[in-house]
Amino acid sequence: MVLAEQVYRLTRNFPVDERFGLSSQLKRAAVCTRDYLRFLSMSMGSLAEIRTQLLLSIRLGLVDESTAKPALSRRHIVTKLLQALINSLQPKSDPIAAPDSSPFPVPRSRS
Repeated sequence: MVLAEQVYRLTRNFPVDERFGLSSQLKRAAVCTRDYLRFLSMSMGSLAEIRTQLLLSIRLGLVDESTAKPALSRRHIVTKLLQALINSLQPKSDPIAAPDSSPFPVPRSRS
């Protein structure tokens, strides 16, 4: 929630032509993290997208790096927490949880 609030405040001063572009995408990505089991991997993707969009905002001169830094830091914290949640929900025998595999859950069919 804190990250979503930071993103909304940060994008409030974006130019009008970004209202349905970068600003809208950042807001959608920020609130996506509320989904639970089924969308954890999508949430990780959204957190990566938030980072990319914030860095792009800095590079385009839409926001100062010092202004975006708290949101980037919060995103990093949320990413670590979400990864810990994903790890805690994966069974120890799950091959996905192995150190050399991807940290993202892989959909499996129930046969």
